[in-house]
Amino acid sequence: MPGELIDGKALAAKVRQQVAEEVTEFGEPVCLATILVGDDPASHIYVSRKHDASHEAGIDSRDHRFPSETPEQEVLEVVAELNADAAVDGILVQLPLPEHMDEATVTRAVEWAKDVDGFHPENAGRLFLGEPHLVPATPLGVMRMLEEHDVQLEGCEAVVIGRSEIVGKPMAMLLLAEHATVTICHSRTRELAEHARRADVLVAAVGRPGLVTPDMVKPGATVIDVGVNRTESGLVGDVDRAVIEVAGLMTPVPGGVGPMTIAMLLSNTLKAARHRRLGLAVPGA
Repeated sequence: MPGELIDGKALAAKVRQQVAEEVTEFGEPVCLATILVGDDPASHIYVSRKHDASHEAGIDSRDHRFPSETPEQEVLEVVAELNADAAVDGILVQLPLPEHMDEATVTRAVEWAKDVDGFHPENAGRLFLGEPHLVPATPLGVMRMLEEHDVQLEGCEAVVIGRSEIVGKPMAMLLLAEHATVTICHSRTRELAEHARRADVLVAAVGRPGLVTPDMVKPGATVIDVGVNRTESGLVGDVDRAVIEVAGLMTPVPGGVGPMTIAMLLSNTLKAARHRRLGLAVPGA
């Protein structure tokens, strides 16, 4: 019997509604600022969706877009202005940036308390130390999906394929915090299929279409497909769609993790506003 597809759109709508209610209860304006450099069509679509979702949740937004030839220093100056602006609660730099810019330099220029992407070393360090504050939205969304479907993490075997700072590494830290036994795999992992077949929870986040095939999946496992790959046949994930015949739970592409990423970004923005404006304590601070 085929497994169950996780409806990321429905859960994301639930999260966005919850954020909207909490924004109303908060009673103060909440603002998200985005920075986009270049002409990548997908990035422009992503940023527009983030602004649409923000407005639906009652969050104000500022949209800063620059041509691809913009000097890095000019973008850093805008980041500094947003850091100093008391009306701005969250700042997001849309990736990728043009080749002449250093992504680490630009993203780390964002004040950590406004870093709703969770990329700043302060936020990454807090996650590593078990004192998370602002966590990258995609792995945070995955954790919410697992919670919603009552996936047992304590003592389970979890395998994360991918070691990026955006998804793979924070995903592993979040699973470890829930007492899962975590293996991180990557492009140089030997016998990848053997590692994957041990997983009760398998997360694929490498950007390789159809990397995970049915023979790599433990029957009944929960499979989370973070990959979004544009192919001639449309959007596909890192997981072969036939895996649903083996898995117990699985996220589709599109309609799975993607909507949750935007929803958790809004949640992070509200969290940043609460802590900064109300002076709430940050774990470990």
